[in-house]
Amino acid sequence: MTAAAPASILAIVTGQAGLFPALLKHWRHRRGLSQLDLALAADVSSRHVSFLETGRSVPSAEMILRLSAALDVPLRQVNALLRAAGQDPVYPEPGPGRALTPDVARALEMLKNNQEPFPLVVIDRAYEVVDVNRGALRLFAGLMPGLTQEGVRGLNLLRATFAPGGVRDAIVNQDEVGRALLWRVQREVLADRDGPLSGVLEEVLTFPSVAEDWREVDLSAPASPTLVIHLRIDEREYRFVTLVTTFDAPQAVWLDELRIETWLPADERTAAACREVVIPD
Repeated sequence: MTAAAPASILAIVTGQAGLFPALLKHWRHRRGLSQLDLALAADVSSRHVSFLETGRSVPSAEMILRLSAALDVPLRQVNALLRAAGQDPVYPEPGPGRALTPDVARALEMLKNNQEPFPLVVIDRAYEVVDVNRGALRLFAGLMPGLTQEGVRGLNLLRATFAPGGVRDAIVNQDEVGRALLWRVQREVLADRDGPLSGVLEEVLTFPSVAEDWREVDLSAPASPTLVIHLRIDEREYRFVTLVTTFDAPQAVWLDELRIETWLPADERTAAACREVVIPD
């Protein structure tokens, strides 16, 4: 189990000069590493790590990137570390709603088409839908009648899964899905407490549908890479195995935060129902 991170790291930093040392220590604690552990992983001296954390040394941009890679810091937070040290950010941070680059859009379009007739959903770090294929649109329209292609974009899957009525009522294995999803999200929030997902999680935890034993994640329990979801829609039953994938070695914040959910049929009945109903000929 990782060591507890210092409470309210920004609250204890009163000036920009002390921000980088505090943030570096914050990420090291979050990863459960000693200064020696970090030094070995980043191939630097433990004395230099100590000097950086006390503010006795000023890091170069190259050193920040090396330490960030060793700590597996998300790209948005790498930029924050660079700014805190008086360096320019190196990873593009497109604003909300900015279109995907042509190369990424083409890659996603191929993935969407190849996944048909089974659902594929692209979400951002706050679980808001960025894009879907036709299989996902038809499935979501069955869960939320009247949903359109434009309407599904911006839909928050976390809220939709736990909000009273609607999608929640269609999930047959609510206990399994609810616990696994909330524990996954709480682990993600531990890595980015100041991100938008934290606010969504706080809201979801107020929903009466959230069971008490889902609210506290067991960090010692292994996280499964897959999740089986059992749905009942208009007397039809679907069982999917969902997989979450990401772009490898992204060089932009937007790509680093994209998640691609592929829904694979868990049995032949689901596969047949998708071919017949989700994407009709």
